[in-house]
Amino acid sequence: MPSYRTLEEHLDPTVTPKRILSLDGGGVRGILTLQYLAAIEALLRVRYGDPRLVLSDYFDLIGGTSTGAIIAGGLALGLDVATIEGMYTDLAAKIFKKPFFRIGAFVPKFGNHALEAALKETYGADTTLGSPRLECGLLIMTKRMDTGSPWPVTNHPADPYFAPVPGKRRIGSSNMLLWQLVRASTAAPHYFKPEHVVVGSWLDPLTGQLQTDHGLFVDGGISTANNPSFQLLKAALLKGFAFNWQPGPEKLMLVAVGTGLRSRMYGVAKGWRATAGAFAARSVLSIMDDCNTDVETTLQWLSASPTARRINGQILDLAGEFLAGQPLLAYLRYNVHYDAAWMKNELAEVRAQGELDALAQMDQPGNMKALAALGRKAAAAQVKASHFP
Repeated sequence: MPSYRTLEEHLDPTVTPKRILSLDGGGVRGILTLQYLAAIEALLRVRYGDPRLVLSDYFDLIGGTSTGAIIAGGLALGLDVATIEGMYTDLAAKIFKKPFFRIGAFVPKFGNHALEAALKETYGADTTLGSPRLECGLLIMTKRMDTGSPWPVTNHPADPYFAPVPGKRRIGSSNMLLWQLVRASTAAPHYFKPEHVVVGSWLDPLTGQLQTDHGLFVDGGISTANNPSFQLLKAALLKGFAFNWQPGPEKLMLVAVGTGLRSRMYGVAKGWRATAGAFAARSVLSIMDDCNTDVETTLQWLSASPTARRINGQILDLAGEFLAGQPLLAYLRYNVHYDAAWMKNELAEVRAQGELDALAQMDQPGNMKALAALGRKAAAAQVKASHFP
């Protein structure tokens, strides 16, 4: 059997090439992401002749937002895709179950107890971001609302926010609980309560008692990083994050897996959808889609990519256009579009647009069987052995 990199080797900038896995947010549509990951895992098991290979053996840094953070946490702990899918399927059916007494305008639509229990069971209730149980680099994308700050937290020991700082209150992300950081990343406003995370502690000089500071955290998708690909690239290359990896398509590869893009016609307002509240909600969702597209555009502009898609009629797929004059990385993007024309052209599937709009909902566990089937078909069409040198 082949030997794989240790956590230290995964993080070591001199051990190349480096491989990053980025996982989008998207609620129950994460089941679609898992089908792509299963295809990649199977391909790599054949490649290396190891039926026990897991994605933390191959990827040096795995990161995710919201539902992608749930999957990323499990992968970084060395779980295989099948195990995560079993947990995920069971979890989605439990957490997206609206109690009859909840009124969404006053309290979150869903409870959080089932999610918390499942995360503790899967990751370990006492596992911290600094735990040696993590087998590769991990980035969890969340948003701290009481400071208005996106928080990309990593397990890199040289990150300036990783360890406590003498004389300062912060406890360091190394001491934060993994399940709680992932729970924070999934705390989508309206759907779930925000997560209060201890970020600092100190001894009160008057009472001698330990006091704590809490941050108010919500879903990482409440930022420009629902697709965290560009944030992961910044973490890999910017000195402030301490990874200090080397750019270049032979040295750095980023694989980004989505949960599906809505049809561009999703924002058309008719009937009840034309009411002020409904139109406002759909407008906010369209901002998230715009951010996702901007991230894809930037990555295609920076990279050599065999999976580059046509962004629009003006800039096309940016083939041969490199922001830095040459590609800084190799980039793969796997995703579906909940659009009838895309389904017909890319997967030879004839689907009614209304059916696809319903499938694009993020909080409908009844869609998971159909999403998984769609993900398997898309992965079979898109994931190729030649993509993974």
